[in-house]
Amino acid sequence: MPHCNLRRMCGRYALHSHPDVVALQFNLASAPEIEARYNICPSNDILIVRQHAQRGRVCDQSRWGLVPSWAKDASIGNRLANARGETIADRPAFKAAFRQWRCLVPASGFYEWKTTRAGKQPYYIRPAGDELFGLAGITELWRGQLRTVCLITTGANELMRGIHERMPVIAPLQDYDAWLDPRNHAAEQFIRPYPAHLMRSHPVSKAVSDAANEGAALIERI
Repeated sequence: MPHCNLRRMCGRYALHSHPDVVALQFNLASAPEIEARYNICPSNDILIVRQHAQRGRVCDQSRWGLVPSWAKDASIGNRLANARGETIADRPAFKAAFRQWRCLVPASGFYEWKTTRAGKQPYYIRPAGDELFGLAGITELWRGQLRTVCLITTGANELMRGIHERMPVIAPLQDYDAWLDPRNHAAEQFIRPYPAHLMRSHPVSKAVSDAANEGAALIERI
């Protein structure tokens, strides 16, 4: 598992909702086969939702860390867990996927680390209601066999600015269709901070900083 540099938005999140809830919010034909996970990290296989030309909205397990179709070696994915929304449409590693293969990553919440005098303090950020976050991402299929995914980041909203300068792009429910539609060539409009009043945050145990740790205790307020 690659080291996670906490000075940047490193990417950790949780997905612990019932599969039926995931299927309902993301309009999937059937519930995905998933188990509750509380410390999902880059290089893990994660659930993504994408638009299939014949089958409509589908879900896949994809490796977190984008491997562009032109890459000679899949190890490049270790460096491409996140893409800055401000430059994603122009960077060679991301622009083809951003144009054609956008996806959503269901998440119950995500983690970010705040710099304090006592060190890095992790926070869990979750929706204000019972819904899930739809984290905006891009996906690629490398050599016809390895599907990978990258999350998109943007500047922080009012809630996140007290924790970190960046945050993941989160798609509102009403934008799912337009975001996933490969015929939509104006996707840059969706790269913006999610409304702060629709989010909540609280400090959690530093145990989440160790990728080997799992379990519901990681999201409990301290």
